[in-house]
Parts: sequence; structure tokens; C-alpha cells
Amino acid sequence: MFFETVSSGSRFLFQLGLVLLVAAIASFLTRLFSVRRKFQLMQKAGLSMPPHHPVFGHLLIVGRIMSKLPSDIHGHVLPHQIKLAMPNLGPVFYIDIWPYGPPILVTTSATAASQFTQAHSLPKFAKLRKYMYPMTGGNDLVTMEGKEWKMWRNIFNPGFSAGHLMTFVPEIMKDTLTFCEILRDLAEREDIFLMDKVTMSLSLDIIGRVVLNTQLNAQRDENTFTTALRNQIRWLSFGNEANLFERYHPLRPLIQWWNARRMVQYVSRELDTRFQKSLEKNLMMNKGRSKTIIDLALENYLAPETSGRSVNGMDATFKNFATSQIRTFIFAGHDSTSSTLCYAFHLISAHLPVRRLLIAEHHRILGPDYKQAAIRITKEPHLLNQLSYTLAVIKETLRLYPPASSTRSGEPGFFIHGHDGLQYPTDGFLVWSNTLAIHRDPSYWPEPNSFLPERWIVEKDDRLYPVKGAWRAFEFGPRNCIGQELAMLELKMVLAMTTREFEIKSMYEEWDSLKPGRGPKTVNGDRAYQILSGSAHPNDRLPCRVSIAAR
Repeated sequence: MFFETVSSGSRFLFQLGLVLLVAAIASFLTRLFSVRRKFQLMQKAGLSMPPHHPVFGHLLIVGRIMSKLPSDIHGHVLPHQIKLAMPNLGPVFYIDIWPYGPPILVTTSATAASQFTQAHSLPKFAKLRKYMYPMTGGNDLVTMEGKEWKMWRNIFNPGFSAGHLMTFVPEIMKDTLTFCEILRDLAEREDIFLMDKVTMSLSLDIIGRVVLNTQLNAQRDENTFTTALRNQIRWLSFGNEANLFERYHPLRPLIQWWNARRMVQYVSRELDTRFQKSLEKNLMMNKGRSKTIIDLALENYLAPETSGRSVNGMDATFKNFATSQIRTFIFAGHDSTSSTLCYAFHLISAHLPVRRLLIAEHHRILGPDYKQAAIRITKEPHLLNQLSYTLAVIKETLRLYPPASSTRSGEPGFFIHGHDGLQYPTDGFLVWSNTLAIHRDPSYWPEPNSFLPERWIVEKDDRLYPVKGAWRAFEFGPRNCIGQELAMLELKMVLAMTTREFEIKSMYEEWDSLKPGRGPKTVNGDRAYQILSGSAHPNDRLPCRVSIAAR
């Protein structure tokens, strides 16, 4: 009887499993047919896309293109590589890589991008929220929508204004000077080091000061928050990895939960401490301009309600949202800025005339003695606004190596107006303003692959003068990057403090001899190609050597 029961139960489980398997296969095939048929009909209607296979979609084409690229390449290079392989393809086109990713509508045109980021701001791509959730907890300005997003954006905007951030120059300078000390130590050792690790620590320290007035001390040490943050970045996933074990790693949810818990606990304690100090110093009533971003945000949040009455405790709603925003600002603020700083060092080292012009500008504006630059900048922060060539170097770096693109979710009834006069439906598609492809488009940028900072200082009648709206490093429209002023301020300060004292050189050739590997190592001849690590970062984290510059 016992064995008959076991046998009967086993048969039932087997039959149930078989039914579920058949149902899953049927669902997959139904979805496959639906997606492929949709693309086939659009192709017949003349909508732009690479040649579409009725079974494989664009998987074969994408596979051939990606097989010629390094295996760790950032996904946002794909549209540009497709355009290079198919130059007759229009600036708006579809890509079908289902089931490895959603159906995609790509724009490599600034005009088309403005239609869904400025004229009508489409909602952020739904899966971006899932990607960001382990880092932010969900209540973040990156993925919020509607009235909720608008309210919190208005609350935080004043803290990120250019005028307010200038009041933090003395504090930012402290961390920049620590960075210079570290470079001197590395120059003495003469070893190859990974610049991306060093710049990430610098940016962490700066964003910690500006947002929360906390000293993370990431450049010299580790703490609970920075350790958890760095580890969380490694475990972030869009869920589209080709390696199925990596995509569905059984430990990912547990590790992400543990990292998030440690970050929340740290930020919560810092918020409580900051709020108590605000009460003790009466900062809530002080109209001075030395407040952190969180100080200003709390003041703005409570302003309609306080009306002169005392505040004895932090509002629970504000604390919940502020905890998410702080994690967002620290993650996004340190990630893209550190990457851009790496690429600026890389490009300057490869273009000596650019370095000479930078040095000349710093001599002229900050004085001939580089050792006095910190004092001058701290006392006269407005001098940074006069560094026009330094700003040009930064903007040109961001043109060649944008840290991110903008991805949105299409809507029923909303169409992109193509250059060919056709209407491109967006409903059911990831709508992608691909910044890299726009920034490398020769119709906008003469000599698109050349590092030419003079683009940004020439007159309007010069052939290099940038086309309006074509530089989209921080995107345009209401959902543009809230932290762009802080990023530009930090980048200008670091370049002003390092260009004259140090010579920083990329060491990829020596690095490759020490760590040989298989497969392609360049993208269109570029060894410092971008990989995904939070945002886009230099491959192998930019191996460098630094030396003290000859006088």
C-alpha cells in the first residue's frame, strides 16, 4: 500500500510537472510569435530596422556584431555599432532581441530624442525601477513618476543649485587635497594602480559631505556604508545576462537585502544625528547658505507646515523618502563623476597639446604657483567659472564617453516622428535615447571620434560649433540629471588641482602584458572601452601610473 501511494504521488507530480512545462513552452512560443509578427508587420510598413528574421528576429545580426566586441562591453554601444555596420539605417529604428531583452525603439537623433524627453516626457523604463530597487529602496527620483516625482524634485532642487553648491567648495577642497596626497604616494611607489578605484573613493567622500555632511573617509578607509554600496553595485542586474546562472544567481536576493539593510541603517543614523544638530544650532530657522542638501530639503519639506511652530522630530515620511534619495544621490553622484574623471585623465594623457592648454589656463586664472591653487579656489570659488577650457575638456570627455543613456517606456497613442516622415509607435517598446550614438554622429559632430575640446570655445560660424541639443550627457527636459552642477564643479576642481602637479598615463599595453586574455580587447581601436558597473566605466578600471610633473 505504501509503495503504491508513493508511486501514485510520483506519477501525479510528474504529470503536473509535464503540464506546467507544456504550458510554459506554449506561453513562450505564443509570445515569440506575437513579438516576431509585430516586427514583421512593421518592417512591411517601411518602418526602419535591420533586416528582420521571422524566427530569430535580430538575434543573429546582434550576435554577429557583438561577437567582434569584447565580452564585457557595455550594452549602450550596441546601437552605435549597428549604425556603423548599417550606415543606411535611419536615426530611428527598432531592435528585436526578445527573449534576451524587450522590444526596443532606438533613437540616435537629438531631434527624435527631444520628442519623448522634452516635448512629451515618457515615463522611465519599468525595469529600471527593478534595477535600482536594491540600491535605493524604490522611492528615488530616478524612477518616481507623476506628482510624487514632481514634489520631491522640487524639494531637492534648491540643494543642487549652482549658487548653493559653490558654498561647499571649501569642503570639497578638503577631499580633493586628500586625493592629491594619495596621488603623491602612488607616484613615489611607481606601481600601476587602478584609477577608477581611486576616483570612486574621492567622489564618495565629496557626495557624502555635500548631501549629508558626513565624512565617509572612503579614500583612506572603509566603513559599513561604503563597503555595502560597493558590494551592491557588483550585484545589480537588469536580468538580461546571457549567462543564466549569473542572471538567476540564487544568492543575489539575500546579498542585495543584506547590503541594503546596512546602507539604510547607516543613513538612518546619520539623518537622526543631522536633524538633532539642526535643532541644536537652530539651522531650521537660519537662512544662511551653508546647509547640506538634506538640510535644505528638510526645510523645504516642512516649510508649508511649520509656520513658526517648533519641530521636535523628523517626519517619518520625509525620513523614508530621504533615506532612498540619499542612497540614490551617493550612488549616482559618485558613479558617473568618477568614471568621467577617469576618462578625462586618460584623454589628457594621450593629447599633450590639450594638457599644455589646460596648464596655461590654470596659470592664468589661478596663478603660476600650483601650490597656492587650493587657497585661491577656496577663497574665490567664482574663479572656477572662468576655467572655460577646463570646462571644454570636461564636456568633450562626456561627449566621447557618456556615462549613461535615457530609457523610457512607450505609451499607447504616442509616436516618434521619424526623419523619413513615418510615425514610429512606442507602445510596448523600450524607447531609448542612445547618447553614445548621438554623440558620435558625424552629422552633428565633425571628426566625431576625435578629442577636440575646442569644439566648445569656437564661434558659431565654425564647423566644429556644436549643434544645439546634440550634447545630451545629462539629458534635457524635466527628467534631466539633478546632480549635473555638482558633477561639473567636482570635475573642474579636481582637474584644476591635478593637471599641473601630476602626469597621469594610461598603462593598458603594460597591463595586457601582465594580464593577457582572450578575445577582442578594443572597440573601434579604443582600449578604454566602456563596461557596465553601475554606470559606464573604463575597462579594467583604467590601469595607470602617475608621476610628479617636470617643472
